[in-house]
Amino acid sequence: MRISGVQKFSMIDFNDKLCAVIFTQGCNLQCPYCHNPELVPMLSNKPLIPTDDILDFLRSRMGKLDAVAITGGEPLLQKNLIPFLQEIKHMGYLIKIDTNGLLYHKLSQIIESGLLDYLAMDIKASLSSYEKVVKVKIDESSLLKSIELIKNSGIEHEFRTTVVEGLITEADIYDIGDLVGGSNYFIQNFTKSHHLDEAYENQIGFSKEKLKRITLNLQSKGIRVNLRS
Repeated sequence: MRISGVQKFSMIDFNDKLCAVIFTQGCNLQCPYCHNPELVPMLSNKPLIPTDDILDFLRSRMGKLDAVAITGGEPLLQKNLIPFLQEIKHMGYLIKIDTNGLLYHKLSQIIESGLLDYLAMDIKASLSSYEKVVKVKIDESSLLKSIELIKNSGIEHEFRTTVVEGLITEADIYDIGDLVGGSNYFIQNFTKSHHLDEAYENQIGFSKEKLKRITLNLQSKGIRVNLRS
């Protein structure tokens, strides 16, 4: 496991459960607005945290934390992810994975392992705009299969999209709403931070009025959508 960071305590990453958040190194996308740009390259100058140190920390928090959320980067790139999850599950923790859903076969293996309690998948844009947003070629069929796999997995889950003015359109959000169907869908507004593309440090998110209009329109179609700050 290539682990670059750990947040030892969070109440917002796993449905209000007390959890630790583990950040893995490496991503298969190049989203310019990414707010964890140091986690994008598989190889980084940032020192990695030994897996045994992370496991020792989690053992020390047994009975104090409820869950572990694993994010990135893209966690499914990690070669030893399933054995790592098995170690965590043996400690009695609930496990959440954040993913972009483009590694369908790895996602399928992890779901079949029975180790997950929660899945969160980022859907970056409508299919027609995807490569423009993520800046790499994608396998559209893998993305669509991952969405359906998660929807039918029986695992508690959510889909989510970060909205950036000038990059994501209102039409994109409606198209994504059709893809997620009856699942929980969260819209996250872009906020200024340190981004993969420095030009996005001057970018803005959607206005409150636009977000409200989009939310009401999606809800009128029966889509379970919420705003997340």
